[in-house]
Amino acid sequence: MSKSTGQAASTVGIPKKSSFSRIIPYVLLAPVFIYYAVFWLLPVVSGVKEVFTDLNGDFTLVGNFKLMAESDLFNEAVMNTAAFAVISVILQYLLALVLAVLLSRKFKGAKLLMFVAMIPMAITPTATAILWKTGLVRDGWINTLLLQFHLISEPLVFMNAEGFKAVLMVILIDTWTVTPSVMIILIAGLQGLQREMKEAAYTFGANKWQIFKDIVLPILKPSITTSIIMRLIAAIQVWAIAVMVMGYSKTPFLVERIAFYVDVVPGVDTSTKLAFTYSFLTTIVVLLATVVYLKVSHKGVQKGGEQA
Repeated sequence: MSKSTGQAASTVGIPKKSSFSRIIPYVLLAPVFIYYAVFWLLPVVSGVKEVFTDLNGDFTLVGNFKLMAESDLFNEAVMNTAAFAVISVILQYLLALVLAVLLSRKFKGAKLLMFVAMIPMAITPTATAILWKTGLVRDGWINTLLLQFHLISEPLVFMNAEGFKAVLMVILIDTWTVTPSVMIILIAGLQGLQREMKEAAYTFGANKWQIFKDIVLPILKPSITTSIIMRLIAAIQVWAIAVMVMGYSKTPFLVERIAFYVDVVPGVDTSTKLAFTYSFLTTIVVLLATVVYLKVSHKGVQKGGEQA
């Protein structure tokens, strides 16, 4: 029997897919595509159009960007956002990593520590802002505790903080709020660490630091990448805590400026253009920061593989 005859015989009895069966997956996915096109794509296109048109509807390439750069507190918003993103991500990651490694050891009292560490996750952002604002006022619970333990002689005026001090205050509040979520991601990553691996490393003479550097961190690499990207995106978009605790314009951030022009000065002719332009700039910054981090982390993995 020839080869072509054998192939023909092997296909006998196998029904061919009809054209309708081939489009079934696309038909089933159509509602999702339509939903995103109507409620996501169209608003995005409309927003981009606003960025590149002036008040008369004529095309402008940099007109709205110049307007944004000349607006009040633009430089402060950019610097505060950059400082917040860098400091908060590093601080929250280090704290979460220490807690994750500590809690993964299953020591006595680990469950209680886990419960306490998870409390901030159960509190809504609005409740968090109220909690800290009532603590930061002159007669709040923070000054009461400090005076009770004789750590200060007179109440501190936290709400008068300006500039970088105000940014640090927002960083501390945000760190208290989101560190547990980063910790959970890292603890999930540590589940892949087998006890036999650590015992084998000890057998071959490795110390605790070498085990952490050469075994724990590589296993945590996917979780670290996920947590840092998530926190970086959220840090660049910070605004709610700053507004609810400090108020508008006290500690300006990029997204805080968007809310300011939408909520506080919506009647001004240029407020809509400024809000859309700030939104566009924030989106570009988030994309660039994510791409840069992925490039750097990928190069680090390649270099580590070459050295190995």
